[in-house]
Amino acid sequence: MPQLGTLYIISAPSGAGKSSLINALLAEERSWDVQVSVSHTTRAPRVGENNAEHYHFVDVDNFKSLIKENAFFEWAEVFGNYYGTSRITIEQALQQGTDIFLDIDWQGAQQVREMMPEAVGIFVLPPNRDELESRLNKRGQDSSEIIAKRMAQAQSEMSHYNEYDYLIINDDFELASKELSNIVSALRNKQSKQSLVHQTMIAALLK
Repeated sequence: MPQLGTLYIISAPSGAGKSSLINALLAEERSWDVQVSVSHTTRAPRVGENNAEHYHFVDVDNFKSLIKENAFFEWAEVFGNYYGTSRITIEQALQQGTDIFLDIDWQGAQQVREMMPEAVGIFVLPPNRDELESRLNKRGQDSSEIIAKRMAQAQSEMSHYNEYDYLIINDDFELASKELSNIVSALRNKQSKQSLVHQTMIAALLK
């Protein structure tokens, strides 16, 4: 069955603003069918997070069982917690014409590309390290110890930006948001996509 939707891999160091950019895209009044993949994780829910909406929260034993069942597109252990992306859910959504965003790190991105080379990669960078640290502190979600770990890891994460198809610098959020929207719009209007989505209409026009 032809794949009508596009799988987007979006990566960035924590605090660069990728989640905010995705949420802004989802809020646009467009005819697009765009969703964010809901990952499985073994970490505890944060304040305001709901099961099956923000993550599928599972215990470690359950997560490891899913690994053995080959249920994930990709999975990784990050800061002592496991994260994974459901393979079957993604494949079904893409076949129905839904664009899916995977908010994952560069290691997960490499795993996904091995299974789906046509996935489109987008990397988000902060304007500088001071701004990145400031954003992490303003979130108020992590301890100073975790923030220090994230900052120490940021340089390694950011060094993989050149493995992606698109690069967005999130200095001016409004501009960065428009750039993300433009990428999705351009790819949805590619001839190969439009031909599949509108094949009946095109056939009638050429009859």
